[in-house]
Amino acid sequence: MSQERGQELPHLTQDGDVHMVRVSEKSDTVRRAVAEGRLVARADVVDLVRQQAAPKGDVLASARIAAIMAVKKTWEWIPLAHPLSISGVSCDIAVQEDGFYVSVSVETVGKTGVEMEALTGVSAALLTLYDMLKARDRSMTMGDIRLVCKSGGRSGDFRRGEGDQV
Repeated sequence: MSQERGQELPHLTQDGDVHMVRVSEKSDTVRRAVAEGRLVARADVVDLVRQQAAPKGDVLASARIAAIMAVKKTWEWIPLAHPLSISGVSCDIAVQEDGFYVSVSVETVGKTGVEMEALTGVSAALLTLYDMLKARDRSMTMGDIRLVCKSGGRSGDFRRGEGDQV
């Protein structure tokens, strides 16, 4: 495998072996990432949440807590992710006509980015929404989970729609 390929995929050695990226030589910088995703649900299920009448309680608060917890534990879920000291997490959930839009923002000061943490937070929030509402609608679908933007680090800034390159 060429040197260029190893640089494109930093979790691979020149020989193609998987390894955890060494970050000890990197400088600490402020790093931020935002990810988003959607859960599509029937209108009656959305109304149940709007009216705060879901049988399992405050669905949106539970999903926000799940996102925060997942962000902090990402390194335990994703095999090659580093444990990070997270300095901030926010989870916003918008109730829409056809479901829910989730956005998770993560910040740290460190040697590696928080993209995986933001994506994991969105995934956990969506799974929690599904879990808390599945008794009413098992046909809900999760999707459109994606990185919106990231800043900090050697690879620079990324914003979806601006060349879509990291």
